[in-house]
Amino acid sequence: MRALLVVNPAATTTSARTRDVLIHALASEMKLEAVTTEYRGHARDLGRQAAESEDIELVVALGGDGTVNEVVNGLLHNGPSPEDLPRLAVVPGGSTNVFARALGLPNDAVEATGAILDALREGSERTVSLGRVSGTPGTDDEAVPSRWFTFAAGLGFDAGVVGRVEQHRERGKKSTHALYVRQVVRQFLGENDRRHGAITLERAGEEPVTDLVMSIVCNTSPWSYLGNRPLYASPKASFDTGLDVLGLKRLSTAAVARYGTQLLRSTPERGPHGKNAVSLHDLTDFTLHSKAPLPLQMDGDHLGLRTSVTFTGVRRALRVIV
Repeated sequence: MRALLVVNPAATTTSARTRDVLIHALASEMKLEAVTTEYRGHARDLGRQAAESEDIELVVALGGDGTVNEVVNGLLHNGPSPEDLPRLAVVPGGSTNVFARALGLPNDAVEATGAILDALREGSERTVSLGRVSGTPGTDDEAVPSRWFTFAAGLGFDAGVVGRVEQHRERGKKSTHALYVRQVVRQFLGENDRRHGAITLERAGEEPVTDLVMSIVCNTSPWSYLGNRPLYASPKASFDTGLDVLGLKRLSTAAVARYGTQLLRSTPERGPHGKNAVSLHDLTDFTLHSKAPLPLQMDGDHLGLRTSVTFTGVRRALRVIV
């Protein structure tokens, strides 16, 4: 088997020595080409090259969720065709590693590599659904390029938090769970209008959902992790279905305390709930409109301000080694 290993040298939880050990372990089982990313978007370019090659059967992403997202967007540059595309394997190297952990892989890079090698020997894989975001025709965001996400996207509050975290990382700070918690508090204090939402969710054949302050779109569950604690924003979300949405219509101090507590105590059976919480399951196509530009994030990557974005849930989009 010929495989491409895409290595993010800035992965926060792996050292150069650890990466060398993992490369040797993988190379002992396959014909491996290891490439270290050198710029933002490099992993996407490598994924596209692998998809267009004739002999690469597997792409291994060694890094965090951002690296995985880039590789997936490269693999699916010309659209999903699971049987014709290389399979994907993920070795977690970031601070959170939501996609890898949602697949059931260990959060330790060495243990995950062992699990991947076992899965390859046993022929164990699954074909997962993914989400795609694009600009909405007839709006100012019409020309925004479409992009895939592997586990979650958000318009509004959570995307603002992601943007704040990225600003700190650009100044040299490490991405830690404590940093995220601090930025959640600062984003909340900086919200101009927490009681009247600007987001409307529209889908064919249904009444629009209006006045949302924030919206979280999940492709799987858990939505994220706080340390080792899984957070279930949309417990019914699955790699086997479409997209789930959690929307909140109020972010008052009391509402944040209530929904934050519910999120920390969430389980695979129950997530945040209440009269100002909207939960939608297994959606295929819908659009989020905002009265004012709001931040957009996908897989923890801040993508700027948007007023209208269209979401598509694509079943059986990519084969993954598990």
